[in-house]
Amino acid sequence: MNLLPKSHQEFSKADYWNTFFKKRGKKAFEWYGEFPELSSYLLKYIKPKDEILIVGCGNSTLGMDLYDAGYKNVVNIDVSQVVIKQMQDLNRVKRPDLVFEQMDATKMTYDDGKFSVVLDKGTLDALMPDSEEATMTLITKYLQETKRVLRNSGRYVCISLLQEHILRTLVTSFSSTFAFRAVRCHDAEIKAKEMDESPMPVFMAVATKFIKLPQPILEIVLADGPPMRLSNVDEIVNNVISTQESASLCNSLYKSSVANDGEVSLDLYKPGDKDPRYTIYILDQLMVKERKSYAAFIVPQGREMDWLFSTKEGRQQLLKSAQHDRLAIVILRRGQIFESLEAVKNELGDSIKNFAPAGLSKSQIPFLSLGSDIGQRKIIYEGNSDFSGPFVVEEIETESGLYRRLVFLNNQFVIQSEAKLKQVTSRRKKTKYIVDPHYVACDHHLYMSVGLKTALKNKSNGEAVIIGLGGGGLCTFIRQYIPQTTITAVEIDPAILKIATDHFDLVQDEKLKVDITDGIEYLIHSSKQGKKFDTILFDVDSKDSSVGMSCPPKQFVDPDFLTTVDSCLSDEGLFILNLVARNKKLRDETVDDLKKIYKFVASYKTEEDVNEIIFCSKNSKDFKEWKDLMQESAKALNELAKTKNNTDELIELSTLLSSIKIEH
Repeated sequence: MNLLPKSHQEFSKADYWNTFFKKRGKKAFEWYGEFPELSSYLLKYIKPKDEILIVGCGNSTLGMDLYDAGYKNVVNIDVSQVVIKQMQDLNRVKRPDLVFEQMDATKMTYDDGKFSVVLDKGTLDALMPDSEEATMTLITKYLQETKRVLRNSGRYVCISLLQEHILRTLVTSFSSTFAFRAVRCHDAEIKAKEMDESPMPVFMAVATKFIKLPQPILEIVLADGPPMRLSNVDEIVNNVISTQESASLCNSLYKSSVANDGEVSLDLYKPGDKDPRYTIYILDQLMVKERKSYAAFIVPQGREMDWLFSTKEGRQQLLKSAQHDRLAIVILRRGQIFESLEAVKNELGDSIKNFAPAGLSKSQIPFLSLGSDIGQRKIIYEGNSDFSGPFVVEEIETESGLYRRLVFLNNQFVIQSEAKLKQVTSRRKKTKYIVDPHYVACDHHLYMSVGLKTALKNKSNGEAVIIGLGGGGLCTFIRQYIPQTTITAVEIDPAILKIATDHFDLVQDEKLKVDITDGIEYLIHSSKQGKKFDTILFDVDSKDSSVGMSCPPKQFVDPDFLTTVDSCLSDEGLFILNLVARNKKLRDETVDDLKKIYKFVASYKTEEDVNEIIFCSKNSKDFKEWKDLMQESAKALNELAKTKNNTDELIELSTLLSSIKIEH
């Protein structure tokens, strides 16, 4: 039997409802939950002495439940004479004072200000399937009548799904002399899920009538705690839509797997906050028919940028290692304060349960992490770049030491620059932390340095230009390990130079100069002047995430500009490019363009990282001989590292030799 209309427009027709109730008989039909799930919300805004009008009552037990709970002044109206007679017959003996009257809510015959509460449970949603002219004419009459029969300080209480067109109409209609509040009714959704239904967020809109208001009052309650005051209609609409989208996602996660999609992600906010407190990634194992185990993995602060947590490939690896059918990976967002791992678990408990698959005992969801420490993140500097937007310099303490990082907040799961700090003692026995110049944060910097050392061979002096400064880590390493190099670093952003100098201990001298200019313009100008370099290194990121290549910007590998780069190389010089292209076609096109200009092109793909180092020479080379030279350079850097820093090998030679390849 089709008890719900095929078209939502049928909701507003009296004929539909007469047919509906005749088909259904005496069985109650409850929109958006029953009294036990709604009572805790309703009874905050309805008092036993209130004179209550329930509009569009249908055969809902709401009026009966209120009557039985001590609310004796209740009048129920409905457009359907069929259901009114049913309800009168049902309640005549047991509830003699409970009133049921056949009446159109858009044409009520009651006196002005007769009721202190007008209660609407799904009626507005039924009357307003759209915002077309005919519908809006009807709704205008309905809301005008509602306001007319309400006395001052009275409340219109509307239980609704609050679709956007309904919410905007309500807020606009009640904005001048009514205080408006939207309350999410969580208990109704929980009950629906327990009944294996697909719950949508249920809201209770409460509009309180005043003679006059100095300014509009708009509030929303999405979780436990005080209402959140909002300033305009768009804010309340955006909050409701976000809640609806989140609930839709949770419903999908409850019923189905995301394995074929790879993962889904969402942010969690504290009520009233504009910035997210957590980011959650949900992953499912492939080829699992029934998901029987589910866990949450909390990533300590500062570790969210590790490959294992910051990339899809890494998170899939974590899913396999965790050995659960579903895994929720929790990222603790920057700018938030977290007391302890236990406090985070307690705060996340209900949210993590919402992402559980069907059929799982939600009391048995384990929390996993890297030990018992939640990690520490200390922001030591915040600023804004005209080119890259807001950024932070922060310090992270891990089991391996103290690290300082530069992070652009527009891409805050990527470390722009990192330095390890070491403690030193002055002659006056005072201790402080300085940047360790021997630490290399990025593997691709190591292999770019190997290429640079190979290009210089036995030269006592060589010139290198590095496009892209960052925190200056590559420049600092080259100064320490390839001291015969005279470096010109080209950086377009003066804010980056200040960061590198003030927070990453970059020092300019006769062997290192920083030129604040556009890298393309710098090399074009150098080409026109006939200037030659022994090595040219590109280590510059792209701000355009739509291209599919995050390093370098697309214009840096334009064929015409690559010809300019070639003209700036000495005869035995080497062009070294840090290439990050997730789009394989784009990567191959870039390499093909390089091969048209350079007679020798080789590549090295770093492990785990997405970086690929491309080595280009204008002269043909014997690949085996060149690999041998690269091996000698890597060995020399390893030996120097042992003497300078008493460290293990910087470069794994076997990996280097097996992974480097010629681009045919």
